[in-house]
Amino acid sequence: MPDAAALSPSPSPAGGRGEPREPLARLDELDRRLIVATQGGLPLVPRPYHALAERLGLAAEEVMARLARLLESGVIRRIGAVPNHYALGYSANGMSVWDVADERIDALGEAVGRLPFVTHCYHRPRALPLWPYNLFAMVHGRSRDEVEALVKQIESLLGADCRAHDVLYSSRILKKTGLRIGI
Repeated sequence: MPDAAALSPSPSPAGGRGEPREPLARLDELDRRLIVATQGGLPLVPRPYHALAERLGLAAEEVMARLARLLESGVIRRIGAVPNHYALGYSANGMSVWDVADERIDALGEAVGRLPFVTHCYHRPRALPLWPYNLFAMVHGRSRDEVEALVKQIESLLGADCRAHDVLYSSRILKKTGLRIGI
């Protein structure tokens, strides 16, 4: 029977690039119900997996085994607390955008994505001539000055590979949630 340690957070799949480690053939109905039941968070009770099991009409061992399999396959990335960065004082949120050579983007994106202060890192298409940027990295700070200092670290890491960059700051949250699937 897996315990809570078996369901501890794991590193992101496939080196952080978002691909599942071992693709599941298909999610069955119980997997989908389990994902829907947990996507808003685990019940805040002493035995959350048992509470989920009761709610879903399953054994707690089956809930833990299914979650462990979903973690291992990369269908879910982690089970853990999601801090509210605003409540922690991180009110400056900057999406740094970078113009780097397309043939170098994988290596550069992986290097930027390994920085501990980068929370999201993406390769996105350019929209020339108005938008030359193809590498995006989200940085959070307590002030814009702190974000700018972190962006300078990214710029130093990219070196001559950085042709141009900018930072887009959030001005207001309109919606903030992770992916939610329905049954």
